[in-house]
Amino acid sequence: MVSSNPLLDSTPSEAHTLNAVIIIVSLLSALGAALIIASFAAFSSLRTFRHQLILGLAISDLCMALNFLISSSVNLHGPSIGSPDLVDFCSFNGFMTQVFVVQTDYWVLTIAICTYLILADHKRESTWAQDHRIVMWVLPWVISIVIGTLGLVLVGYGDIGAWCWFVSDRLRLLINFIPRWIIIFTILTLYARLYFLIHKAHTGFTSFSDEALSDLPTNSSSSRSPADVLVNSRFGTNATVLRRISIQMMVYPLVYMLTWTIPTTIRIYQSTSGEVAPFGVGTLDKSCIVIQGFADAIVYGLNESTWKLWRKAVRRNGEKR
Repeated sequence: MVSSNPLLDSTPSEAHTLNAVIIIVSLLSALGAALIIASFAAFSSLRTFRHQLILGLAISDLCMALNFLISSSVNLHGPSIGSPDLVDFCSFNGFMTQVFVVQTDYWVLTIAICTYLILADHKRESTWAQDHRIVMWVLPWVISIVIGTLGLVLVGYGDIGAWCWFVSDRLRLLINFIPRWIIIFTILTLYARLYFLIHKAHTGFTSFSDEALSDLPTNSSSSRSPADVLVNSRFGTNATVLRRISIQMMVYPLVYMLTWTIPTTIRIYQSTSGEVAPFGVGTLDKSCIVIQGFADAIVYGLNESTWKLWRKAVRRNGEKR
């Protein structure tokens, strides 16, 4: 079982470079997550049920980025987090890493499930989810804290370079990466189903907010499907819009998949070969894990019309002056 701690084989210069890179990427992720949170606070149209779940993801992304930022900063300006004097700090840092890395998975899964239930017109299930928003919020926290606590008690966390985590690649692969890919393929299936559902309706829509369901007529004698009624009532039959939104829908799982492909490949390589990946590859591996907050800000910001709202707000402020 190989230790993936690159500091065991890296030079002081490489260790310094690794931590500097992680600090930069952590700041990008923190700023991206903070933008999503600020958007939720600034615009009432971004406070729907679905956006409340996106807010939960952003808070998780922010906490994870700050955790990486702190551990990398300690490495740069003090003794290594793997030193005997920082055992307790390393354990806490590893616990926080495990909690928030796992938690982002369950936020993304929750968002995908609720989006599917709402747009596929599973009224009973979607109504239950919206009536129990606290449950939807608490579940990712409970699951991730339980997993993080079990990891701390049963295995423990050690220095893997820029932060602390499970030292064993095989353990990380088993506990984190295999469940993560199950989640990825689940959300891919859900969004693919919605893709074909909306494509079949021959219309388009620009957001996935649950308020759109209020436009559905209550006439049960209608021969059209709920999806047909929903999108036709709002956007007509614009094929160009349809194609654009259909593509946007698939961006969510594809970006998440791309983000975790390199880290998963490195875990498999190191756990099966018994060798540590080259320094540059290892740095890219860790950067992919840390970049989630920034990636989520880009994906959700573009698909939820967040950038348009900010541009309008800036333009209005400029006109007032």
